[in-house]
Amino acid sequence: MLERTSTTARYARGFVAAVVAVATLVLAANAGPAKASGERPAEQADQVQQVTRHSSE
Repeated sequence: MLERTSTTARYARGFVAAVVAVATLVLAANAGPAKASGERPAEQADQVQQVTRHSSE
């Protein structure tokens, strides 16, 4: 049968897991968006109009 872990060990594992979770969230929050390789601004895409034709039959 499995041996029961001590209360101190369980709290220590929980505390370490919490510290790792907070560190992961802080690092993820500090990771900024990737910078563009070129210096020119993004160009706007051309708009396309849809033409509908009515048949006169």
